[in-house]
Amino acid sequence: MATGNGTAAITLHGLCKSFGDVRAVDGVELDVAEGEFFSLLGPSGSGKTTVLRLIAGFETPTGGTVSLAGEDVTRRAPFERDVTTVFQDYALFPHMSVEQNVAYGLKVRGASRKEQAERARAALASVRLEGFGGRRPGQLSGGQRQRVALARALVVHPRVLLLDEPLGALDLKLREQMQTELKELQREVGITFVLVTHDQAEALALSDRVAVMKAGRVEQVGTPGELYEAPTSGFVASFVGTTNTVTGRAAELIVGKPGTFGVRPEKIRVLDTDAEHDRRDHSEVHGTVADAVYLGDHTRVVVDTDAGVRFVVVRQNLDTSAADAHALPGTRVLLRWHRRHNIPLTHAS
Repeated sequence: MATGNGTAAITLHGLCKSFGDVRAVDGVELDVAEGEFFSLLGPSGSGKTTVLRLIAGFETPTGGTVSLAGEDVTRRAPFERDVTTVFQDYALFPHMSVEQNVAYGLKVRGASRKEQAERARAALASVRLEGFGGRRPGQLSGGQRQRVALARALVVHPRVLLLDEPLGALDLKLREQMQTELKELQREVGITFVLVTHDQAEALALSDRVAVMKAGRVEQVGTPGELYEAPTSGFVASFVGTTNTVTGRAAELIVGKPGTFGVRPEKIRVLDTDAEHDRRDHSEVHGTVADAVYLGDHTRVVVDTDAGVRFVVVRQNLDTSAADAHALPGTRVLLRWHRRHNIPLTHAS
C-alpha cells in the first residue's frame, strides 16, 4: 500500500446523506491513503454505494465534507473531481467501437485524435485487450466488456478510481480471474482504488483495508486480517467470514465468564469424547453431531453443544476416514479450540 506524501487521497468527515426520512449515510469518517486498494463492504442498504456516489459527486451530501488530496470538493461537480467510476453494467456506448469507447473521456477533454488513439491503445494493452479496438461492445464477452470499462476509466489518468460492484455480473470463475487481474492492474498503475462490494471474499482478496458498513455507518475499518481475526462486533464477525457467536449463560459455561465471544469454524477440532481434557489453554464443550456436509476439500460439521448453542466446524479433509468417523449425525463429540481464538465481541449483532 502506497502512502504518498502522507496526505490522504480521500477524506470523508462527518459525511451524511438522507433521502426523505431515510438516513442512507450517517456520519461516516474515513481516510483512504494514496495508492491504497480500499473496499466498502456491506449488505444491501448499508450505504456503501451512496458513499461512493458522494465521493464521485453524483450525490450532494446532507452534511459533512468530501476531500480529495486535502482539497474540499464537496460542492464540486463530478467532472471537476480527479475521479473516474466503473459501474457494474459497464455503461459502454454500443454504437461505438471499443477504441472509441475508451477514448471518449479524452475526446471530451479536447485531446487530439492522435493522442486519443495512442492512449486508448495503451490503455487496452494494460487490460490485455490488444487488437480489440475495432470491435463493438456487443461482440465481447462479459469479462472483456469489464476490461474495456476499466481501460476507459484509466485512460484519463485519474487520481482515484471508484468501482461499483464491477464484477457482480460475472460468473464465479471469471470473477475470480478478474479479481487477480484487477489487483495486478492496481499495482501497475499505482493509483487509489475504492471498491464497493457485498462479497466479503472479494473484499478480503483485493483490499489493503476494508470498511465494513451497516445501516449507513462504518462498523469497523481494518486490514483483511484484522477484520477476520479481531472483529469488534458480532455483525462484523458474521459478515466477514463465518463465526460461532456465544453469549450469556452459554459463554459462562464454555469460557468461565459472562459476555459475548466468537470463534471461527476452522479453529475448532472435533475429538472423541474420551479425549484427555486440556482446559488450561483451551476452551472445550461436548455436543452431538447434527449434520455433516462433504464439500470436497473440507467437511462442514454442525454440532448441537451441551451449552445450548449450535456450532459449525470446518474440517479439512486431509484424512477422510477420520473425518467420516467424527461426522456421523448422532455421534457424541468433544469440541476444542485454543483460548487465543476466542474473539471478544462488544455486542452480538
